[in-house]
Amino acid sequence: MKLTAEETTQYSRHLSLEEVGERGQLQLKQAKVLVIGAGGLSCPVLQYLAAAGVGNIGIVDNDTVDPSNLQRQILYTHEDLGKYKVEAAVSRLKRLNPFIQLHSYNTKLGNDNALELFENYDIIVDGTDNFPTRYLINDAAVILKKTVVFGSINKFEGQVSVFNYNNGPTYRCLFPSPPSPELVPNCSEAGVLGILPGIIGSLQANEVLKIILGLGNIMSGKLLTFNALTLQQELFQFKKNPSLVIASLAQDYQMFCGLDVGFEEITYQEYLQQANTFNVLDVRNKEEREELTIESFHIPLVELKERYTKLATNKPLLVFCKSGVRSKLAIKILKSKNFGNKLVNLKDGINTATVNL
Repeated sequence: MKLTAEETTQYSRHLSLEEVGERGQLQLKQAKVLVIGAGGLSCPVLQYLAAAGVGNIGIVDNDTVDPSNLQRQILYTHEDLGKYKVEAAVSRLKRLNPFIQLHSYNTKLGNDNALELFENYDIIVDGTDNFPTRYLINDAAVILKKTVVFGSINKFEGQVSVFNYNNGPTYRCLFPSPPSPELVPNCSEAGVLGILPGIIGSLQANEVLKIILGLGNIMSGKLLTFNALTLQQELFQFKKNPSLVIASLAQDYQMFCGLDVGFEEITYQEYLQQANTFNVLDVRNKEEREELTIESFHIPLVELKERYTKLATNKPLLVFCKSGVRSKLAIKILKSKNFGNKLVNLKDGINTATVNL
């Protein structure tokens, strides 16, 4: 394998680096990286990996671009609103670097496809925002002996680490069990400074390039925390737990993370066929509701414990949010309050709706 004349020109600054050179650039060209999620963290990851010449990049996401994404998800523009993120991302990245292969997977990562997707890639980048998927990514990567480059953000703070590098410490070694769902703020409600995912995502991309090129000190067994307001960074060390053996995927990651409380689910299409049989509760925030909604009573999740008594009790209650995660937590809260009516979750949330009001 050789670099073409066009590639040699595009990657000239890499080729000038003694530590990279043509040999390193060819290593980048042969590398295969799978990015899970196409949101705030993944946008800078994808841009920098594509620009660097990583030869095969896969993107897994089933979300569409909405206006609230544009504050931090810098791959997209107003022209992309309503489009699937993987399609918009691939279109943009092809224009950035036509010399690489881009593979889009317009699907939700789950037990049914994680191992098959991971099999074809060397490095997995975790750009997700929920604990069930993080544990799924970890376990699938351990089973297949893949390295995971991890990032997470909340408000003004972020974290970066590398898991399962050369059989090193994993996500479960650092976080053996997930936090209680009630203690986990959602990005839509807690908010995030727009620049923060750019910083953390760039650090993730940096780790990916270091791993491919064999340069520097890899963040294996280390967790970097970053505060955007103070620029304070701390580096924590953690060790591999030798007693932790992962031989198969967990049966239900939602249940493991405390989100599955034994409730029924229906799809949006099923709801449309029987809408009159439900009272409907929207637990998103005000801004999300203004972008897309259906006829419903509105109580943001953070207010539900105090305001749940305002809910009508004459019909079964259908609960929804953007993607179906917060609504599951809302149902758990209502059950803990002994809410007497039947509770039903809108599977995969209002994202599956086609009505834009």
